[in-house]
Amino acid sequence: MIKEFEKFEIEEIMDIWLKTNIIAHSFIPEKYWIKNYNLVKGEYIPVSTTFVYKEDSIIKGFISIVNNSFIGALFVLEDYEGQGIGQKLLNHCKSLYSSLELAVYIENISSVNFYKHCGFVVKKEQQNEDSGFMEYIMTWVKKQ
Repeated sequence: MIKEFEKFEIEEIMDIWLKTNIIAHSFIPEKYWIKNYNLVKGEYIPVSTTFVYKEDSIIKGFISIVNNSFIGALFVLEDYEGQGIGQKLLNHCKSLYSSLELAVYIENISSVNFYKHCGFVVKKEQQNEDSGFMEYIMTWVKKQ
């Protein structure tokens, strides 16, 4: 079931955020994610609209939208990857917003391919200001 996240679920989604970032971005030192944990928890999540995919009282994935258009996070726990959860979360947001944009590390090939499969196109390539690694800015626009 997809629903808007509730404040009491913050620890669970942050646990997913940290574990999944470390696994998906093995090319970035683990300490980078640990260093940014409190910033994401205290500043980014509170200003985002976050939806969770919850089944059997377990949050298996979540998506956060900033400013009604930017996907700041889309993460699925490793044990539940490949079950369509990420796509369901993305489709839920596609039903709510007319366009979406995101940044994804170029080296995160599986995520780049996932977003392409979901209809996103590369708008530009740039260096991430914070980490210094190269990323794509990808966009999706609802067909009229």
